Amino acid sequence: MVKQARAELTRRHIVSGAATQFERSGYGSTSMADIVAAAGTTKGALYFHFTSKDDLAQHIIAEQHRLSIEAVETIAAQGAPGLEQMIMLSYSMARQIVDEPVVRAGIRLTLELSTFEGPVEPYADWIAASTALTTRAQTEGQIRSSVQPAMFGHLLPAAFTGVQLVSNVLTKRADLQRRVEEMWRIILPGLLTEGYVDRIDQLVRSRFEPTAA
Repeated sequence: MVKQARAELTRRHIVSGAATQFERSGYGSTSMADIVAAAGTTKGALYFHFTSKDDLAQHIIAEQHRLSIEAVETIAAQGAPGLEQMIMLSYSMARQIVDEPVVRAGIRLTLELSTFEGPVEPYADWIAASTALTTRAQTEGQIRSSVQPAMFGHLLPAAFTGVQLVSNVLTKRADLQRRVEEMWRIILPGLLTEGYVDRIDQLVRSRFEPTAA
């Protein structure tokens, strides 16, 4: 039991060190030696848990995706209308990017590796969730029937990705929450039905605050 706990702690240190290095330097410029140094472990311990740099990168992407899906499920369980769920999810993702090194690393890795053979699941699932919530928001009378759910399902992840990338370049994401709110203030007038056009201030304040463990 003690050995198992020690092995799990070592694995967490490796993932944390790798996330720090991948976020800072990117996939191509990060070596296994860099990860070993950042994790404060040995090369033998690293290879015991992960067979290659790609294996480790894929693990971090999967962990970032798991955290995102967990947020989707947690917010869905609150029973809020579809549009509010999309807005809450965007703020939740912004918070994760700021607070979680694994999320920041996973996003950078997904963007870099997608040029070659990176996974498409994180974006495909995000698009699917956005499309489904758009359809739901239409049935709830929030979003105009003229809006094509699949089209907006593709647009929202693209818009958020661009906002967070520019925020990172300009302020290291210090202003990300504010920029996400601005994104919604620009998008919402083109989405909302007449019954909701006067609720923009209320909608952009839609938040989900996770309960402390």
